[in-house]
Amino acid sequence: MPKPDEDDRKALYDAESRLSWVLAGLAGLIGAAAFMHTAGYFVTFMTGNTERAVLGHFHNEKDMAIAASLLLVSFVSGVVVSSWCRRRYWSGHPHGPTLLTTTSLASASIVDIWIYQALDTDKIDLVPILFVAFGVGALNTSFVKNEEVSIPLSYVTGTLVKMGQGIERHLSGGTYADWLGYFLLYLAFTLGALLGGLFSLVVAGWAMLITATVVCLLVTCYTYLHLDRHGPPTKN
Repeated sequence: MPKPDEDDRKALYDAESRLSWVLAGLAGLIGAAAFMHTAGYFVTFMTGNTERAVLGHFHNEKDMAIAASLLLVSFVSGVVVSSWCRRRYWSGHPHGPTLLTTTSLASASIVDIWIYQALDTDKIDLVPILFVAFGVGALNTSFVKNEEVSIPLSYVTGTLVKMGQGIERHLSGGTYADWLGYFLLYLAFTLGALLGGLFSLVVAGWAMLITATVVCLLVTCYTYLHLDRHGPPTKN
């Protein structure tokens, strides 16, 4: 099998790729933080939410169906608001969406603490999770090219499809560069989810969103440093 040329190797490990791994890992961690200590809400799996929104009515789970519908609306709202901000204030800047995600997580943490004190429950309620879904939607607009998302951070299904196509191209005479980038993005998301799961073993439910907020804030600072070193990752 042929090896990738120098340009392919640079594209695999360039600054934009490294930043995408960090942000994909963040998306996985946030997804785990929202899933653990809750009724099992998805903030990164919109396919699952869509099916829940429809099929929940057939399994006497109308509450979960309504929750899934609200999560879908919140996620799309995050995409819309972040895209609007990108067009006007953050053109080509990766730190804008992460800053909006951090703000959303901080808001979710405040609401969660208030509910914890009012109801004395260690479970994370739906309301703060809606803020989290909004933040994940915003995070997915971090990489935009020609006014379209070029690297969907939490769209694991699409990443696996592209990886599978790349593997086929490699087997048909291409190079490992055809699929390795997608695999690394998928691996980063998976490791982020694993880290979130490990956090859930040692962090109480009421503090889980606070932990995710702190991690997101650190990643936001990283994106600022990344921009200072390398400039915008892509241009609209």
